[in-house]
Amino acid sequence: MKGLTQKGLSRRALFNACLACGSAHFGLQASSVQAQGWAPPAAAQRCPSRWGPNDRRGSMNLLTPERIRSAASMIREGRKIEMGHVLAQNMPFFGTRRFDVHQKQVFMNPQSNRRGSNEEVVVGEIGQVGTQFDGFPHQTIGNEVYNCVDLPSIMSRTGFTEMGIETVGTIMTRGVLIDVAAQKGVQTLPDTYEITPADLEAALARQRVELREGDAMLINTGWGHLWAVDNARYVRSCPGIGVAAAEWLIARNPMLLGADNWPVEQSPSATMPGASLPVHQIALVVHGVHLLENMNLAEIVASGRNEFCFMMQPLRAQGFSGSTVSPAALF
Repeated sequence: MKGLTQKGLSRRALFNACLACGSAHFGLQASSVQAQGWAPPAAAQRCPSRWGPNDRRGSMNLLTPERIRSAASMIREGRKIEMGHVLAQNMPFFGTRRFDVHQKQVFMNPQSNRRGSNEEVVVGEIGQVGTQFDGFPHQTIGNEVYNCVDLPSIMSRTGFTEMGIETVGTIMTRGVLIDVAAQKGVQTLPDTYEITPADLEAALARQRVELREGDAMLINTGWGHLWAVDNARYVRSCPGIGVAAAEWLIARNPMLLGADNWPVEQSPSATMPGASLPVHQIALVVHGVHLLENMNLAEIVASGRNEFCFMMQPLRAQGFSGSTVSPAALF
């Protein structure tokens, strides 16, 4: 039997067995149990989008004046909680991404008022580091982005000519925290745990909150506790929503999906072993729903606030596939 040696269980097998027992104790089943299978739909199945063949805004079509006014009405105490991490060189990076900052003094007037000037040179994927917001050109199915737009037709050396992050604009809507970690009674969900629709329903029932069309739906896995503490573990894998949970949320017409992990979704995927980030394809490419990654949810969790006015301004960076952001909860 795999995992057995002549002297019995190997250390690795014993560790995994203990981990499985501990997870079961908290009602956390192994992710493989949740696997249901998924395949990228053909172009004819996913296009045109619900907003028509020429649409380029996807879920941002839900950002209406009525929704903004409704979100603003949730601000009663005049308080805010930041939900973005500080951009710093000690933060975790996925793959080969980087964020190098070089300080330089660019000017000093030795005469009169002796005015000096300082600035920074930044080298890095500024749209895809830190707390980050994914635009539609960030992901593809084959060579197509959202609404079956041909990638080469909008791609250039200096950025995307359509659906760049500058087209999103300021976002203001109702924010809903879905605290799955609290529902499970743990600070942090286990590595690679797949959040299911049942988990989401249980968390929302515990919080006595209902999802509405146009919400910013934000999921607390507890994984954010590893940020700048254990970066290697943070990016190696993570708990998150699986394919079934993603489709369950998207069926409720969110404006965006966010989480305190690096891809929003479970990694690696249990639904598609060996595949890369299928929920990214489901959200960004198939349905045109933006993703908000690497959120700092510790303070909003501690506050006990499950509903609030969500506000965020992506960079108006022409042609970018995404943006570093600093979302906030206002109430």
